[in-house]
Amino acid sequence: MKLEVHPIKLRMSNAYVVEFPSAMVLIDAGSPGDAQKILSRLNAFRGKPLRLIYITHAHLDHYGAAASIQCATNAPVAIHTEDAGTMAKGETHLGQVRGRGRLTAALMPIVRRLFPVESITADHVIHDGQDLGDFGLPGQVLHTPGHTPGSTSLIVDGRLAFVGDLFSTFGKPHTQRLYAHDWSEIEKSLERLKELDLEWLYPGHGRRPLSGEEFASLASAQQ
Repeated sequence: MKLEVHPIKLRMSNAYVVEFPSAMVLIDAGSPGDAQKILSRLNAFRGKPLRLIYITHAHLDHYGAAASIQCATNAPVAIHTEDAGTMAKGETHLGQVRGRGRLTAALMPIVRRLFPVESITADHVIHDGQDLGDFGLPGQVLHTPGHTPGSTSLIVDGRLAFVGDLFSTFGKPHTQRLYAHDWSEIEKSLERLKELDLEWLYPGHGRRPLSGEEFASLASAQQ
């Protein structure tokens, strides 16, 4: 199936539109206030329907505009079962914090006041290995916990991966080093992805994707 990936660079994160011949899927929905930019990009695709809003994990910079986008498009929202409750409460749990992540954690109460999050209940609570063919997407859910309990990577067409916050390409590419529900689970999730024959991996933060070879080297360096 022919598909194209369209990155959307937002204030705090990346979102992606995966375009198919007759429909689209949105991967992550940015922060509160990002809806207009995302909707403008979606509207540029000549009326193609948005089949799904796929949330990689329940942090406000990835689901913050989901409610507004759903209101405008009527597209269903999907997130892993272990993060669904957090999103439904409009919460963000940073877990164990390292390095400069401590500053963000300290500022989080202020951020939440300045950018209030609309809670949203998932229409589809997804699980590891789930096939997304019902949404016109040749994709499969891969549970890649660690950053949050319900973090997932979406594997599209067996060769592309949308990995949320497992790694970043801001500056020199690096794996998640600021926030984790469980640091040991991040290492296991990196290994799960490395076992796949992937061509490109798209991060939730950063300026570019990584090739499969680049990612394999990055993941191996963490062992």
